[in-house]
Amino acid sequence: MAAQKVLIVYAHQSPCSFSAGAKDAAVEVLKAKGCEVTVSDLYDMKFKATATAEDIIGEVKNAEHFRYAQETKLAWEEGRLSSDITEEQRKVTEADLIIFQFPMYWFSVPAIMKGWIDRVLTPGFAYSQEKRYSQGMFKDKKAMLSFTTGSHEPMFSANGIHGDINVSLWPLQNGILHYCGFQVLAPQIFWAPSSQTPEARKSMLDDWCTRLDKLMGEEPLSFPPLDYFDEKHFQLKPDVAEKFVSQEFGPALGVHLGKPLPHNSQVKAGV
Repeated sequence: MAAQKVLIVYAHQSPCSFSAGAKDAAVEVLKAKGCEVTVSDLYDMKFKATATAEDIIGEVKNAEHFRYAQETKLAWEEGRLSSDITEEQRKVTEADLIIFQFPMYWFSVPAIMKGWIDRVLTPGFAYSQEKRYSQGMFKDKKAMLSFTTGSHEPMFSANGIHGDINVSLWPLQNGILHYCGFQVLAPQIFWAPSSQTPEARKSMLDDWCTRLDKLMGEEPLSFPPLDYFDEKHFQLKPDVAEKFVSQEFGPALGVHLGKPLPHNSQVKAGV
């Protein structure tokens, strides 16, 4: 059986950071289990974060009204994307699992990682009108977020000042990863490591290593399948919506039908 391949997309400036420690732990444990592990260290690579016409080799179709999605789709089809993009796309194509390791910036990923997402997950390569969500390009691959926060866990609760972490994660996990078809594993969240004792930080990494040992066999988070929605306006089909009338929650956190939000659906599988 061929070794499973893991891509870690890593974004932190310091090799002494907790994020670096989490990345290194993943590399060590997964390699020990026989996985082939590749790390894209975005800061070390000086990865270009801006999506511009420079990402396309040769002339663009419409220089006067440049539209990145349309131009990069055509460039992908014609093999005219810049080499830094095609190299990352090669890594994605080969990977069975992608781990995004980063510190949370403004309730999202750092700009350099967002640039990786914008530039690497191009139309045609990562998604199309027909191939997205549960029928997406990467439906046979897994992906997950592994990140640190600056604030403690209670601040990201349903009555905390930052709001429910599940709501914060929906755009990243549904709107990017699941949109491209990935089976999304529950995130690994390291709560405020900079405010913890050395012993607590070590315990966090130990827990991560324990999880990594069985990570490849984990069940993914649940999202509504594409066939729940009509093909014209992408609204829930009436017969599907009817099934949820008597239920406490809607189909998903972002597709809630005006009902209470399901608890922890973006941080635990099986919810």
